Amino acid sequence: MKKPFLLLLTALVFNALALVPVATEAATKKRAHAVVDNKKKLVAKKATKTKRVASNRKSVSSKRVQVTLKGQRSAKHGQRYAKKSNRSVDKSLYSRASSKHRPQYQAVRSTVATQNINQQLMGESSSALMADGPKGLALQSSAVLVQDQRTGEILYEKNAQAILPIASITKLMMAMVALDIKPDLQEPLTIDYEDVDRLKGTHSRLGVGVSLTREEMLRLALMSSENRAASALSRHYPGGQPAFIAAMNAKARALGLTNTRFFDPTGLTPSNVSSPRDLVKMVDAAHHYPLIREFTTTAEDQVFVAGRPQQFHNTNALVKNADWQIGLSKTGYISEAGRCLVMQAWINSKPTIIVLLDSIGKMTRVGDANRIKRWVETSTLPRLPTS
Repeated sequence: MKKPFLLLLTALVFNALALVPVATEAATKKRAHAVVDNKKKLVAKKATKTKRVASNRKSVSSKRVQVTLKGQRSAKHGQRYAKKSNRSVDKSLYSRASSKHRPQYQAVRSTVATQNINQQLMGESSSALMADGPKGLALQSSAVLVQDQRTGEILYEKNAQAILPIASITKLMMAMVALDIKPDLQEPLTIDYEDVDRLKGTHSRLGVGVSLTREEMLRLALMSSENRAASALSRHYPGGQPAFIAAMNAKARALGLTNTRFFDPTGLTPSNVSSPRDLVKMVDAAHHYPLIREFTTTAEDQVFVAGRPQQFHNTNALVKNADWQIGLSKTGYISEAGRCLVMQAWINSKPTIIVLLDSIGKMTRVGDANRIKRWVETSTLPRLPTS
């Protein structure tokens, strides 16, 4: 009994000993799998973190690019953005004055637009509207006056008493006031930061620090409508620009311009207003100044700016037209005023003054002037009808 028992016990012991390596191997495999799983988790976690960091870097890079582009835009339009606050302040200075006349000139624009729509609805063609004859003169300018300068007879009028912004037509009065004190035309004047347009942000080839004679400044202001030149002329007036603007308004009163007001010497503010009836008087007065006649009808001129020759051109293309005999000319434009044009010209061997305000389109004022000229030349009526 003992021997079989011992054999059985021995077999059990050997079996147990045989199972130990198997268990050990299983445990080892389990630990190995756990290590691998941990490594996979660490790798996945690291990959996620790397991806998140890369995404953040991309976002930061994108923001930097946006900031850079914004900076470039700001640099490109630096003057516009840098002066935005100043411009708003400047606008507030004129808003009260311009608001007095704004409803009236907006109403004039609305009336003209309505007339154009009605003509389209009625099926009137442009050729029919512009045909020769008593009812054939169709002008696109909102306010018009054509007058015989010698006799004072009104040949044609349309909204002639409307008070509208006149833009750079202002420079005719500026020139008269500048010349009235009989200044030294060869005196050098320098463009200053005060002459830079902070209201509209307009460009000028006359940089700050540029020096020209008073005569050259006056020529560029009248021929090419250079705003900085006009501003410089007003600053060098006795008492400075405030006294100059006061003198402009005083001269307007002296000429009997009851609907005319000036708030700056350039015309950049819409607060500078007048009516066609007033402007006929102003053109007639300006025509008595030889330099104004000469400079407003000069087609082009070369001026040395900072030692380099610059070519400047007249803003009115009609002064180069051989069909026209123009004695005085001035254009004007700001968005509130539209395209404006005043001229003294000889038509049918008679001195004639033409005033066109708030024209629609870049070339419309020129087209209106040509239509008026053809009408006067071909009409047998002593007086053109009003509209």
